[in-house]
Amino acid sequence: VMQPTATNHRSLRDSMQYMAVILIIGGGIGLVVSFVSSLFVMGVQWLVESRSGATDALLHLPGTGLSLMPMLWLIGSALLLVLVRRLFSIDRWHGPADSIYAAHRTDNELDLRAGIGSTVAAFISLGGGAPVGQYGPLVHFGAAIGSYLSELFGSRRITADVFIGCGVAAAIAAGFHAPIAGVVFAHEAVLRHFSFRAITPIAIASITSAWFSSALFGGQPIFQIDVVLPDLLPLVPTLLASGLFFGLIAILFMKLLFASGKLAAISGLSPLPLGLSAAVLCGAVAMFVPEILGLGVGTVNVILENGYLIGFLLVLLVLKLIVTSLSIGFGLFGGVFSPALFIGAAAGGFVAKLIALAGFISAPQLFAVAGMAAVAAAVVGAPIAVVLIVLEFTMSYEFAVAAMLSVVVATLLSSLLYGHSFFDEQLVRRGIDLSQGRGNLELMNQSIAKVVSDDYVLLAPSLTVKTAIKMLAKANASEGYCLGEDNDFLGKCSLQQLLLARQGDKLGAQLMTDPVILNHDASVMQAIEVASDFVGEAIPVVNRNRNEFIGVVSEADIFQAYLATQTRIHDLEHS
Repeated sequence: VMQPTATNHRSLRDSMQYMAVILIIGGGIGLVVSFVSSLFVMGVQWLVESRSGATDALLHLPGTGLSLMPMLWLIGSALLLVLVRRLFSIDRWHGPADSIYAAHRTDNELDLRAGIGSTVAAFISLGGGAPVGQYGPLVHFGAAIGSYLSELFGSRRITADVFIGCGVAAAIAAGFHAPIAGVVFAHEAVLRHFSFRAITPIAIASITSAWFSSALFGGQPIFQIDVVLPDLLPLVPTLLASGLFFGLIAILFMKLLFASGKLAAISGLSPLPLGLSAAVLCGAVAMFVPEILGLGVGTVNVILENGYLIGFLLVLLVLKLIVTSLSIGFGLFGGVFSPALFIGAAAGGFVAKLIALAGFISAPQLFAVAGMAAVAAAVVGAPIAVVLIVLEFTMSYEFAVAAMLSVVVATLLSSLLYGHSFFDEQLVRRGIDLSQGRGNLELMNQSIAKVVSDDYVLLAPSLTVKTAIKMLAKANASEGYCLGEDNDFLGKCSLQQLLLARQGDKLGAQLMTDPVILNHDASVMQAIEVASDFVGEAIPVVNRNRNEFIGVVSEADIFQAYLATQTRIHDLEHS
């Protein structure tokens, strides 16, 4: 029988300590994010109720029944957002795209100040009735809290991406009362890998958040669904076909969001007039169709109850697409997840009524839920998590399967015609491509300066070819480099070339003056691309602005940097 040893006791003790740390970190992040998220949601609800009461009583236009109150609330929000920018020193609002980028880097922490300021901005926008979402800002807030705590308590075994994942999962779990979806969303949309190292603390954070939110603030689902569904099998073809329509709607929504932002940029206006413009335009639309304001939870519930006619569903769909894109593009900050749910519900309700008019079997609630899931999944890039959200808030296998049928078609179409998600496209427009994975991103962000070598043969251009050959042979090198008085790069020479030259010639006449070189600020990935077509001993690294010689990198240096990065990423994702 194997006897216990000091090593076994130490290993057991370390394992128990590690488990305790995971419980504390996961549970702690879950509690903090759940508390803030629940207060955020309750605060927005209170402001919505206050706004509705004020709208009914004040500032009705004579003889029309139309009220200016929604516009005034939005204008007030736009003014407050300028103060938030100054108070938190924010030049742009931060959201889930920043969380995803931070989770994919090993040396990039989220700015807590910007995260809190952006969350406050989203609260003000929603409180004023802006047609934006709440979940994106809450997700980023959770990620920012996790990132901040990682700076305080992180280690080699519990890295920043795990802390970020805990915060993201906690935000989703608290917002939707869906802990399983929270875990999957953190892995699928943000971390984009699964590992035993990450899943345990993230699951603890998600479950703790959902439990705390339900225990302290109540656990009623956001959307109310109570219907007996028909047989699902006859609806499969129409659900699959509707997924194409939902995918196109998602693409249109994302394109409008970026088009609105581009319009704001080329206008040359500062944040204040842009925000006021969006407030006035959205307020004007809301005078006639107030249902497009805010999160639209009540409106979505009416759609789920089959309470609107087909024409009004189309109006809701078009107007929500326009006003949400305008609001976010012009600076009334908020998320895109809730608007995507609203747009998807309107699109699904519209499709259901079209199918019914054509004489086919239709289930309005089923198509509305499928539309919500499909549009949201395509926009945020998390099809599995969104299907699980549907399953957890409906507790219906049929609804989840129906949602999955439309989701897989919509997300496939969106990925083929547009991209992985709205957040990925945001990053691409900032020059950050996540499509090749964390390793590629790390290599793109790793400067070649970190692997530059000073192991090279320096030759004066005044030397004879014969002398240069001797010096290269003595150094066991096949290439030499010539520099000017100010360390400026004159060129390089190869031993093979010199052996074919006349021995008495000056070296300066035999230099390769335009060899393959790397700029000093090139990345390791760029070096790999250059080295793939390079033949020689080493590549000179030069500051092109000053023609200053920095050093050389060999293919072996580049390969070692690549292997070290891949090993580090593998350990991060799988250990």
